[in-house]
Amino acid sequence: MKNALLICLFFFSAFAMKAQDDMPVIWENKLDHRIMYNGTGTEDRGYSYAASEKEISVFKNKTGEIIWTKKFKDIAPKLSKIDELIPFWESNTIFLFDRKMGKDQIACIDITNGELLWTTNQYQNLSEDVIIYIPEREGFAMTLKERLVFVKARTGEEKWSTSKFKGVVGKTLYNDNYLVMVNFMPDWISSLFTGFKNQIMKVNIDNGDIMWENTYIGRAERKVISKEFLYDLTLENNKLFLRLNGMQVYDYETGATLWSAAFDFTPEKIVSKPAGTKRFGVYNSVADPIISGQDVYVLDMTSKRSQYIKKYDLNSGRLLWTSPEVKGGAKAIPNMYLDGDQIILQIGGRVEAQAYIYKRQTNSDGSVTIVEENRIWFPEVRPFGVQSFSTKDGSFVWESERFKKGITNMIFDKGNLVVCSGKALYSLDSKTGTEHYEVPVTKGGVGEATLVNFYKGMVVVIGEKGISTFNPKDGAVIASGKYKKSELDAYYADIMMMKTEKADIAAFDLNTCNFLEFKARTGASTTLSTEGNYVYVYEKKTVTKLKTRK
Repeated sequence: MKNALLICLFFFSAFAMKAQDDMPVIWENKLDHRIMYNGTGTEDRGYSYAASEKEISVFKNKTGEIIWTKKFKDIAPKLSKIDELIPFWESNTIFLFDRKMGKDQIACIDITNGELLWTTNQYQNLSEDVIIYIPEREGFAMTLKERLVFVKARTGEEKWSTSKFKGVVGKTLYNDNYLVMVNFMPDWISSLFTGFKNQIMKVNIDNGDIMWENTYIGRAERKVISKEFLYDLTLENNKLFLRLNGMQVYDYETGATLWSAAFDFTPEKIVSKPAGTKRFGVYNSVADPIISGQDVYVLDMTSKRSQYIKKYDLNSGRLLWTSPEVKGGAKAIPNMYLDGDQIILQIGGRVEAQAYIYKRQTNSDGSVTIVEENRIWFPEVRPFGVQSFSTKDGSFVWESERFKKGITNMIFDKGNLVVCSGKALYSLDSKTGTEHYEVPVTKGGVGEATLVNFYKGMVVVIGEKGISTFNPKDGAVIASGKYKKSELDAYYADIMMMKTEKADIAAFDLNTCNFLEFKARTGASTTLSTEGNYVYVYEKKTVTKLKTRK
C-alpha cells in the first residue's frame, strides 16, 4: 500500500512538473477554414486575423472570439481568388490581390468589419515592398513601373502622381504639409525600373509638386523579411540628417547638401545565399555613426582593402581626423563603442541575414510540392578582431590578438567591455585591452554561444540549446536554462523566445533563465506579442494564445 502511494505521488509530481513547464493556454480557437495567412495585432489594437485563399476571420486578441468571418468572393465579387494578402495596420486596412498576368485585381477592405472600401485594376505588380502608408494624410504612396501615385486609403481616390521619383518610397519625414522621401531599389524588383538613381525629394503632399530633389550616397535598404528600414531621417534646426552608411546633411528648405560623410557599401557579398533564395539581405554589418556633443565618428568602408574611422564636426561637417587603416582589413565592423578618449571596434563576427526561399520539389509520384521559407539567421563574417583608437587624433591604441579565430559579438556597458569568441567570454580593460578573465561559455550548460547581450547588469548568452546568464565582473554563472537545439526567434525586455526547426518554442525569463515551452506542429507560425507577455501560434486551422510567464 505504501509503495503504491509512493508511485502515485511520483507520477503526480512528474505531471505537475511537466505542466508547470508548459506555457499556459489562454484560449484555443479552431476555425472553419485552414490558415495560409496570418497577422497578429498588438494587444492595444485588440484583434488579429487568419485567412485561407478563400476566406478570412478576424478575432479578438483577449478572448479568441471571432469578430467576423467572410468569404473573399462575398467581400469583393471581382476577385475570383486570393493570391496575396497584405495588412496595413495603421490604416485598419487589408489589400487583397488576385494576380492575373498583367491584369491584377486589387481590393482594399476594412479590417475591423470586412467591408469593401475600393477595388481597382489600374495598378499592376504591387507588393508589400512598394506600398507605404502615410498616416499624417491617411494615404498610400505606391510605386508603379512608370510613376509614383498617392491615393486615399479609405476611398482609393488618386490625389496625384509623378514620374520624376524613381524606385520605391522608403523612409519618409512629414512636416507641415510636406513629405521628404528617400527612395531605394530592392534587388528583386530592379528589373521593373529604368533610370533609377539615388533620390531624396521634398514634395507638397496635397498636389505632388516637387519642392526640391537631391541625391544621396550609399544604398538605402529595408529588411526583406522583418521590413525595418536600415537608415534614419530626422529634422533638426532646419537641417535634414540622413544616417545611411555614415551621415549626410541637407538644408530642409532648399535641399542643398550641407555636408556629407558617407560611403557606398554592399554587404550581401560577405554572406552566401541559401539555395532557392529569391530575396536576400545582409544587415548590421557596419556600425552606426556615434554622435557625442558636436563630434561625429563615422566608419569609412568605401574600400574593400582599407577601412578607417573618421571624426567630423557635427555643425560644419569639417573632417577633424582620419585614423590609420584598420589592421588586417575588415569585411564587416558590426559594433563601434565610444569609451571616454577611445573608440573601440569589433572586427567581424555575427551579422544578420534574411532570405525569402522558394523551392519546387518533385515528389516520387511526379507531383510538385512548393516550399516557402522566411529565414532569419546570424552568420559569422571573417576576419575577426578588436581594435581601439584615440578620439583625440585617431591614432591606434591597442589590439587584442585573442579573437583571431572567432567572435560572435562585443558588448559594452558602463566601462565594461565583454567579448564572446563563441566558446568563451572575455572581459577586457577598455583602456589597454588587458584581459580581466576568460570563462568558457559551456559552463552555462547551453552549448556554444551564438550571441551575447546585456540585461540588468548580466551577460546573457544565447546558446545552441538554451540561454544562460553570467556576472560580467568575474564571469561567474548566474543562471541557466537548457532547452534543445534552437535559434533566437524573438525577444522583448525580459522575455526571449527560442524556436526549433520543427517550430517548437520556449519562452525564457531572463531574470531566472527558467522557461515555458510549447510543442507546435511542424511548420507552425508563431508571433511574440509586442510586450512579450503572449505568443500566438497558427497551426493548420487552429489559433492558440499562450502566456510566456507563469
